[in-house]
Amino acid sequence: MPVFEAARNDGREGPRTAPKRRSNARLSVVVPAKNEARNIGWVLERIPDSVDEVVLVDGRSTDRTIEVAQAIRPDIVVVRDDEPGKGAALRAGFAAASGDFIVMIDADGSMDPAEIAGFVDLLERGHDLVKGSRFAPGGGTADMSILRSAGNRALLKLSNILFGVSQTDLCYGYAAFRRDRVLALELDAVGFEIETQLFLRATRQGLAVTEYPSFEAPRRFGTSNLNTFRDGWRVLTTILAERLRPVSSPMIGFLIEAEPVAIPIEPGVRHVAAMVSDHAYSLGARAVPASAELSE
Repeated sequence: MPVFEAARNDGREGPRTAPKRRSNARLSVVVPAKNEARNIGWVLERIPDSVDEVVLVDGRSTDRTIEVAQAIRPDIVVVRDDEPGKGAALRAGFAAASGDFIVMIDADGSMDPAEIAGFVDLLERGHDLVKGSRFAPGGGTADMSILRSAGNRALLKLSNILFGVSQTDLCYGYAAFRRDRVLALELDAVGFEIETQLFLRATRQGLAVTEYPSFEAPRRFGTSNLNTFRDGWRVLTTILAERLRPVSSPMIGFLIEAEPVAIPIEPGVRHVAAMVSDHAYSLGARAVPASAELSE
């Protein structure tokens, strides 16, 4: 299991022991960016060699974000996204990525790419979605005002009550997941609320969700596009909308020697998740501790 170091003052010292890859699953990293020419190089230079593909989703940058990225990583896949909003950029990146596993990370240098190995290790242990947490033991943040902290705690508490879980973070954009599982969720958020929609919809659909402690440093250069009140309101409405959203009918999977069989419970209702031959998923949230391995 991953080894966490208790003290990391700025998120860039005291690296964690990187777990060895357990599988040959293709790994993609999706990086949404807009005018991050001064930051994108720091991120790309630190992406582990185990990553097979990096997808940069550029939101109409007016600086040299794309040129810097291509100079540092000539094989980078560039997606030019004309629809404004982080959510739109991430959805475009997920669609363009070819990996079995996808990691989403910001371009501002606030998230340490060295943590990618820990996220992926939990996917390889059987989880569907691994969400970074700044407030789990071993995590932390150096980039949150008192106002944002109070709002984050209130929104987190509300979501935990409404969804019957005990997660420690809600509005953080560092995560990893199985591509087929998340594409089946049909995310449609446009802005920063995409992270909340992803985590809550996955929980609501009964995917195996767990957390991985992460340290959030201040962005290296520039100013964030996050607006505390506007985006806080959008997160709140997303929480309520996801709780009221009808849960799609689950698929029942049976393990047979030939290939998996999926049977929809209600005729005519489109299923949301592809089934694999060694797991059958039922409805209901189930948050899985990071230290536990799912049975096979």
